[in-house]
Amino acid sequence: MFLKGETVVTVLSKKERVLSEIRDHVEVCTRCQLSATRNNTVFGEGNADAVVMFVGEAPGEDEDTTGRPFVGRAGKLLTTVLHSVGLKREEVFIANTVKCRPPGNRIPNEEEMQCCFPYLEAQIAVINPTLVVTLGGVSTSFLLGEKTSISRVRGKMFEWRGGKKIFPMYHPSYLLRYHSQKPGSPRYQTWKDIQEVKKTIELVGLAGHGS
Repeated sequence: MFLKGETVVTVLSKKERVLSEIRDHVEVCTRCQLSATRNNTVFGEGNADAVVMFVGEAPGEDEDTTGRPFVGRAGKLLTTVLHSVGLKREEVFIANTVKCRPPGNRIPNEEEMQCCFPYLEAQIAVINPTLVVTLGGVSTSFLLGEKTSISRVRGKMFEWRGGKKIFPMYHPSYLLRYHSQKPGSPRYQTWKDIQEVKKTIELVGLAGHGS
């Protein structure tokens, strides 16, 4: 960003420009039935050079209203989880498997996720994160290509395309049901998991994150 006269001019990186072009396509997308009931598309937000990308399930009511991902109660908890290891939302990239809110906050179906996947796929290709953190069973099962239980796979690393890794964690909305932070509890397990995410960021930072 620099000043030109009294005008603030923002210089976008190549990645940011490409992401902006993808966002333009998302905003007018009518590939599936979700486009008929949305108020806003929810493209995702964060660092275009992020080492870690978080992928949730679908926008909810607050996200549909604001056009931003994870801004409701679950989103605030995700922010708290990040802060617990010194991370800010601006340092990572946050998105969902679908860009429009399913009516009544229902789970997106396979057809809807497949229709929207080219956008998520493009985001991942542009950002080129080392680690894709899937939040909850829906996004985990979809990206791994097989139905799985989040309690069985959370906290484990899975090899994915082009040397990337998928690291499943509990969805913040699931954690809202629990308050205990005792060892073995979902919140304690999430605290352990986010520490692994931070370690990945630190290791990649030491090695240098290529574009």
